[in-house]
Amino acid sequence: MSVERILDPRLRERVVSAEYAASLIQPGETVAMSGFTGSGYPKAVPQCLAQRIEQAHARGEEFRINLLTGASTAPELDGALAKVDGIAMRMPFQSDPDARKRINAGKLDYLDIHLSHVAQHVWFGFYNEIDTAVVEVSAIHADGSLVPSTSVGNNKTWLDLAKKVIIEVNAWQPLGMDGMHDVYYGTALPPHRKPIPLVRGDDRIGQTTLRCDPDKIAAVVLTHAPDRNSPFNPPDADSQRIAGHLIEFLKHEVARGRLPANLLPLQSGVGNIPNAVLAGLASSGFRDLEAFTEVIQDGMLELLRTGVLRYASCTGFALSPVATEEFMRNIDFYRQRIIMRSQEVSNHPELVRRLGCIGMNGMIEADIYGNINSTHVMGSSIMNGIGGSGDFARNGFLSIFLSPSTAKNGSISSIVPMVSHVDHTEHDVAVVVTEQGLADLRGLPPRARARTLIANCVHPEFRDQLSDYFERACRDSYGKHTPHLLPEALSWHQRWLDTGTMKA
Repeated sequence: MSVERILDPRLRERVVSAEYAASLIQPGETVAMSGFTGSGYPKAVPQCLAQRIEQAHARGEEFRINLLTGASTAPELDGALAKVDGIAMRMPFQSDPDARKRINAGKLDYLDIHLSHVAQHVWFGFYNEIDTAVVEVSAIHADGSLVPSTSVGNNKTWLDLAKKVIIEVNAWQPLGMDGMHDVYYGTALPPHRKPIPLVRGDDRIGQTTLRCDPDKIAAVVLTHAPDRNSPFNPPDADSQRIAGHLIEFLKHEVARGRLPANLLPLQSGVGNIPNAVLAGLASSGFRDLEAFTEVIQDGMLELLRTGVLRYASCTGFALSPVATEEFMRNIDFYRQRIIMRSQEVSNHPELVRRLGCIGMNGMIEADIYGNINSTHVMGSSIMNGIGGSGDFARNGFLSIFLSPSTAKNGSISSIVPMVSHVDHTEHDVAVVVTEQGLADLRGLPPRARARTLIANCVHPEFRDQLSDYFERACRDSYGKHTPHLLPEALSWHQRWLDTGTMKA
């Protein structure tokens, strides 16, 4: 592979094989890698590191690392290292099935934290020092500055704090990425912090490249490999109904004067339902929308292309193969409309509150008072992690949670008496939407929230059962402010574990 993308002669001299670069990582190290939701992660070094670890284990040697990233990555990183039992601790977010299996078997420690907290907690010294950073870029300028690829994530922090750095220069990433990024270097530690000077979501307040002390760069690896590009399912009937309920609600808020005609900056979690909502917005009549979010997925590209969305600010991509081709083919168009930031800015709570973001995120379950579980199945088995949903739910203008009303072929109700794990308390939840309807919980005391959720969001197969629980709780509960029957509150989950259904 050619070194044409490396314009700094000092760093051209440090081009090595991925095998050699991986040999620089030692057992027990804390290793920070780039990557956010399957984009911009290193492609070669993690796989070579996994081979080293597998060989070490075959010799009876202990070899595991502590792994930090921006968010989830891909099989070439999380999957490869998890399969060979190469990860001792993982943070802050993952979606790999092999890693998930090991986490839920108690063989891999997992620290699930808000995405906005990662960089600052590392700066605060709450975790081990970063021994090695492995960061993908799309090019290196003559002055040594690094052009990020399809995610920024925590790369600024990793490059600042790591003792040694390995750079992967990926020729698959389009050179047109140069100029799309906005990396802000004005953060500081308390008590020396100053306001981040971003007053509109499309403000540019930083620089287009990352910087790194060249003396720390121990190796440069040339790659040519795609991001993880997973296709989205076409919106099914339930997803379309959820999108329809939400869009009708947003139009109602505009009519009531609580939202401007072009809404407020949108944040959308990743998945088929949020993508269906974005698709619904394309034909909703809204125009001149804005997005201040973590991830751009297929639906946002469509909104940008049709002019429904004026700009999108993010930290990474989650695109299908078709959308990836569209992005690369028209990258000059998208570079004028997409701004990629570090996740400590894209998810910054103060910015989310200042801009008044509308947060739209998925959930596993909600309870009758509006507490949300977005991470754990049956209270103890992790799915992916909280990601950035908490950053936007607590601080946004509106916090909206979306889910079908049932799961597992109708054996599980997504609305339950009490959630088996709490990620977002009732205090941070404004709206819950299922295909059955929408519950606007704003301004409602607990019992009114329960009645609203049961009436609007619960599947008919579970509605009488949940109404019966609530009415008996109102009559027999120890306290009447938030009525619960504690022996029964989690019985729905136990029933599913015992019998395969929550139905009584």
